[in-house]
Amino acid sequence: GKSGSKIQSTPTKAGGDRYIPNRSTMHMEMANFLLTKENDPAEESPTKKEQQKAWAVNLNGFDIEEAKILRLSGKPQNAPEGYQNNLKVLYSQKATPGSSRKNGRYIPSMPDRILDAPEIRNDYYLNLIDWSSQNFLAVALDNSVYLWNHTSGEIIQLLQMEHPDDYVSSVSWIKEGNYLAVGTSNAEVQLWDIQQQKRLRNMTSHSSRVGSLSWNSYILSSGARTGHIHHHDVRVAEHHVATLAGHTQEVCGLKWSLDGRYLASGGNDNLVNIWPCTQGDSGDFAPVQTFTQHQGAVKAVAWCPWQSNVLATGGGTSDRHIRIWNVCSGACLSAVDAHSQVCSILWSTNYKEFISGHGFAQNQLVVWKYPTMAKVTELRGHTARVLNLTMSPDGATVASAAADETLRLWRCFEMDPIKKKEKEKANSAKSSIIHQGIR
Repeated sequence: GKSGSKIQSTPTKAGGDRYIPNRSTMHMEMANFLLTKENDPAEESPTKKEQQKAWAVNLNGFDIEEAKILRLSGKPQNAPEGYQNNLKVLYSQKATPGSSRKNGRYIPSMPDRILDAPEIRNDYYLNLIDWSSQNFLAVALDNSVYLWNHTSGEIIQLLQMEHPDDYVSSVSWIKEGNYLAVGTSNAEVQLWDIQQQKRLRNMTSHSSRVGSLSWNSYILSSGARTGHIHHHDVRVAEHHVATLAGHTQEVCGLKWSLDGRYLASGGNDNLVNIWPCTQGDSGDFAPVQTFTQHQGAVKAVAWCPWQSNVLATGGGTSDRHIRIWNVCSGACLSAVDAHSQVCSILWSTNYKEFISGHGFAQNQLVVWKYPTMAKVTELRGHTARVLNLTMSPDGATVASAAADETLRLWRCFEMDPIKKKEKEKANSAKSSIIHQGIR
């Protein structure tokens, strides 16, 4: 070539596209020996193996059984200034929902909807929201009750208290979803017909505000600030049929089991009582179990949908624990420190999980696996304590009411479409059997 021409050389700049190994850091002879050794029959006594290991360590400085055929060493080189990898976009994206969660289920971290709840009372002991089987969400805002039709989005004001100082302290739908029970601060229990939008009855038997309600067929149970629970038979004129006296302070958690055998009550006296549906021999109602382990008020009480004798309870700020009970044996099956005030627990009907709502200090919702009690995810967004949780009739959406005057709807238990179809088929088959039986 001409004297002026430059001799071509291998580029020395960093960030090349090939990795060329340094053979001096490998054991090529050892690799060859190990590969050929694989074909030999391994008929050796343990003593002989020990001897060979000792020789190998003395001769080579390492045990040949632990030798690597290919070993990469040395630090990787940094890319040059301004170097742009065209795969960066692909690998810098957030992990896909499926791969980021071990359970293989995507739970949106943001609420599906946010609704205003102006003047919702920031009172831990009240139960201010409930979702009916007919897809109406009842919300008590100070002295009024509003109904939100989840299907159409329509909002109806059902009632407003006559006296401005009175307020609604609890709401609860009957199983069929056509009647709403309303507890008030002036010790009343009202019954409202949703189709007619009118009050059917006004039941007065308590002497203080009614903060909790629960239905068992035509029996409506109400818990008051005095610590008393009253059973009302809504079919008869003399509605007050029983008094349950097992709490010394306000009853803030009240739930009938799905099979109607037991009523669980939680109070500001830190107690959980399990009441039978029938009276004892003396004609009085007495708890079949009393759980005293909680160190704070127990508002969160929830029965497991697939194990009728299993109950979940949650304690207030001075306790912060979720406990799972077997109400037949009285055993505490498990306990977990939630690190926050527990205001509500709901079991999922679509998954072996439950969700808890929290106040001080996290103001979050937590989805838990059952029975491992492992955290599945945390849902954040509320800026003040969560007061109540309720679930949509299809079990897919949880509504949370908080002191930040918002209601948030979380699609945390959305069913897999295939499983959903299977479940619907099973339900339709069940209902057809029932109809045949009635005919």
